[in-house]
Amino acid sequence: MNVSCIIPAYNEETRIAAVLRAVCACDLVEEIIVVNDGSRDRTSEVARVFPKVVVLDLAFNVGKGGAIAAGLENASGEVLLLLDADLVGLEVKHVEALLKPVLEGVDMTLGLFKKGRLWSDAAQAITPAISGQRALRRCILDAVPNLIACRMGVEIAIHQAARDLGCSIKKVDLDGVTHTPKEVKFGLVRGATARAKMYAEIGRTIVRSRKKNGNHDTSP
Repeated sequence: MNVSCIIPAYNEETRIAAVLRAVCACDLVEEIIVVNDGSRDRTSEVARVFPKVVVLDLAFNVGKGGAIAAGLENASGEVLLLLDADLVGLEVKHVEALLKPVLEGVDMTLGLFKKGRLWSDAAQAITPAISGQRALRRCILDAVPNLIACRMGVEIAIHQAARDLGCSIKKVDLDGVTHTPKEVKFGLVRGATARAKMYAEIGRTIVRSRKKNGNHDTSP
């Protein structure tokens, strides 16, 4: 099965190269798509340095769900690898650990941070469905209604689609991997505001999912 990697990115010029180095070095990945989600920095230029990478430049910021939707439209793989652009410590072994179970028959893997930042590790241990690192069969992403509207709640929507389809899900520990907190990226005040907005979008996605499922439990 062919593997396409989709990396949504917004203003990640100083962080995306490290992620791309790991993905480009993985022989299991045939196609790498970076979706530049209306960035105002050099994210696109940095990504284009890597010969294996296709960059899609969106005219304005549509949010994570919309960026993934744009990547999906241009991806050819039967298996999709979704990664955040701000990961720290990602190595080829982590990419392989996410992909191999799916290539061997599992429907979806969830990558969980371990031995990275305490709060990020704890958040993913409590609510693994929020992880942005996963490999999955294309049919799962195709089953998510209105990816664009999900914005930062897209991981919750993907997880619910997998559960609705009765898919097998395997958790994969990503030892030594973490991401850059919003408070580090934007400063304390702007970072806290961005984090609050993210949680609000996740909350709206959970509410929509529960309404769709008749208020049945949609927890991870």
